[in-house]
Amino acid sequence: MRVLLINTSEQIGGAAIASHRLMEALKDNGIKAKLLVRDKQTDEVTVVPLRKSWRNLWNFLWERIVIWKANRFRKHQLFAVDIANTGTDITGLPEFQQADVIHLHWVNQGMLSLKNLRAILASGKPVVWTMHDMWPITGICHHAETCRLYTTHCHTCPLLLRGHPKDLSYKVFEQKRQLYATGRLTFIACSRWLEGLARQSALTQGHTVTNIPNPINIRVFRPLDRQQIRQRLGLPSDKYLLLFSSMKITDKRKGIDYLVEACRLLSQNYPDFSRRLAVVVMGKASEEYNGLFPFPVFSLSYRSGEKEIADVYNAVDLFVTPSLMENLPNTIMEAMACGIPCVGFHIGGIPQMIDHLHNGYVAQYKSADDLANGIFWSLNDGDYPRLSEEARRKVVTNYSAAVIARQYIQVYNQITGENE
Repeated sequence: MRVLLINTSEQIGGAAIASHRLMEALKDNGIKAKLLVRDKQTDEVTVVPLRKSWRNLWNFLWERIVIWKANRFRKHQLFAVDIANTGTDITGLPEFQQADVIHLHWVNQGMLSLKNLRAILASGKPVVWTMHDMWPITGICHHAETCRLYTTHCHTCPLLLRGHPKDLSYKVFEQKRQLYATGRLTFIACSRWLEGLARQSALTQGHTVTNIPNPINIRVFRPLDRQQIRQRLGLPSDKYLLLFSSMKITDKRKGIDYLVEACRLLSQNYPDFSRRLAVVVMGKASEEYNGLFPFPVFSLSYRSGEKEIADVYNAVDLFVTPSLMENLPNTIMEAMACGIPCVGFHIGGIPQMIDHLHNGYVAQYKSADDLANGIFWSLNDGDYPRLSEEARRKVVTNYSAAVIARQYIQVYNQITGENE
């Protein structure tokens, strides 16, 4: 079977990482898989880039211009929404024509337009769409937050500066409704949480909706010698190290302010324990927060290589993700695969990954106080070796590449009519 996966980027962003890992998992399990991208970052032969053209840049810019104009020429939520008014027709590519299954991932910012999606459905090839956020089931937003209009019909979008009954969200929602009626789609959410939201969307009615987690290579992400790696990275050997990681540290949705406050509370309430704490911050602009923590801070630049990332997880004692908006974070999966317990808020797919008080701690949403409780409990009151062992076991059992590949192959077989 030949499967063509499609994602805007090969390596940048969580969806890119997940789709690339899935491609490798499928290849390891007998599927002839290729990944079609607009932005290619490696020399991997099974990753196929769109032909370089000024048009690719124009597609991206034109979509932003239309959104900018709708917001009365202000940058208000400029990248929180996408309207898919521009893209590239891929149906003439040999990789598309040879494929038995077309597997969409994150295809925004000028990769595919709604018109291009219509051509894909018109080809008659079975289409699977892995949802890394809510965009496929809403009008224009990637995260609806408290808005529920996507369950009926989007309009008066709160992410537009001045939304109205016939605004961009209404128009794009209507275009999607008409588009999805032209063919059968299999929507696959990465988490049970997102699957639940997708089932409520007016756009998915009549289509298959299920969930399959992202895969991870448990041979790369595995427990390693902590002290040896700390020495290599220049990290202290006598501290409990907390890790916060984000491609863009200053993104408020990643919640670093809650971690700063949680650390302040730990310093205030547990002074003796706190003297043993330090924070590792990995990501772009990580130095900006150095002076805000009451503990020593060690800044690391963002890593893209999986072995480098695995080393960082193995160097720390606890991964803390105070993110305010998540689907099924690759970061939690990576940390747990390395035997590192995690602490995160009760949001999105996080409670599906972290089993509270079993392999980590799930804190009350937006509660810095409970985040602090989770850090203290995990490192002080919890049975740390058991937490570590259970974290690794959860990933091996539920998220390993072989396990996820088999689930996707079963879906492919069902929609193509082939037997396993």
